[in-house]
Amino acid sequence: MNYIKSLLLLLALVLASCNNSEKEGNSAEIASEEIQDGNIHLSKAQFENAKMEVGQLTEKPFAETVQTSGMIDVPPQSRAVISAFSGGYIKNTPLLVGNKVSKGQRLVTLENPEFITMQQNYLETAEQLSYLKSEFERQKIMFDEKITSQKSYLKAESEYKSNLARYNSLKKNLEMLNINPASVQAGNIVSQVNIYSPINGNVTQVYVNTGTYVSPADKIMEIMNTDHIHLELKVFKKDLLQLKKGQEILFTVPEASKEVFKGEVHLVGTSIDPNTRIALIHGHIAEKDEQNFTAGMFVEAKIVTGTSNQLALPENAVVELEGKNYVLLIENEDAEEFEIHSVEVKIGATYKGFTAIENADEFKADSRFLTKGAFVLLKEEGGGHDH
Repeated sequence: MNYIKSLLLLLALVLASCNNSEKEGNSAEIASEEIQDGNIHLSKAQFENAKMEVGQLTEKPFAETVQTSGMIDVPPQSRAVISAFSGGYIKNTPLLVGNKVSKGQRLVTLENPEFITMQQNYLETAEQLSYLKSEFERQKIMFDEKITSQKSYLKAESEYKSNLARYNSLKKNLEMLNINPASVQAGNIVSQVNIYSPINGNVTQVYVNTGTYVSPADKIMEIMNTDHIHLELKVFKKDLLQLKKGQEILFTVPEASKEVFKGEVHLVGTSIDPNTRIALIHGHIAEKDEQNFTAGMFVEAKIVTGTSNQLALPENAVVELEGKNYVLLIENEDAEEFEIHSVEVKIGATYKGFTAIENADEFKADSRFLTKGAFVLLKEEGGGHDH
């Protein structure tokens, strides 16, 4: 196994050398090196030309974390689902997903002949209201002076108040459809109404096309303001006492990339679901990263609760091959060459460029390793070899 690994490293170094026209002379030098007892004999010249580096195990602080998962979300007031207060046909939809909108901006135009009927009913009710109000006031004066009967007075009062309620109802309906009642009373009847944005934000969903009929229950579009986008994470009860405001959150969005983003704990939930034994953690995302996300994305996160020192090597010193991890140990060195041997290791976490070596006690305190120059080469060559 080690013999094959060493051979692969040697071949990779030869290929890398051949690809560099300025260093063609080195390829012959490397090719002439021999592999003895599974060790590579690497010349100092090749080491320097490839800008390799040597290092030792060093104590480094590693984060102690609580593993969580959750979602990226926004507060309820930052999300708006747009629908109509009355059914109609979509006359115009000028916006697409991703468009930025301002509060009060026109989003869509609806058309329906029923809008005309509503306005006509409002006009008729408004005209009747003026007469019925006068009649009610006349009957009240006559009743007070005992000129008319109580029955006539109560009838006038009932008709006036009933008409007033209908008037106010129709007026409110027109206002909800963004039709100005005063304009209607001035004789301006419209068959189309506009729907406007209730918040600033971006269009995240459009559910309709021009010509679509929508009922009052149908969604037309969704708008989201991501100014206050945040993390909603789930943690188990056993981990809750370790968490507090201000702790660093390291999270990834697996469906998008492996990149690690940062945030911090803003609020630790105090209520625990009795069935799942889970509490919610509210986290803020680093400002520079906020624009990378949208609500609904699934995240995997680690909340940093502290640090502990562990022996580690630079992460490029550890080579992962077919599910196992190797480091390249320098067995001997003289004026001309390094004698290198691959050794399997057990690794822990990687943090700030260093990988913890869990079986570090198997090496001597002064052991030296190839920490730069072999990782990428061996990774490229090691995926498809046969044992």
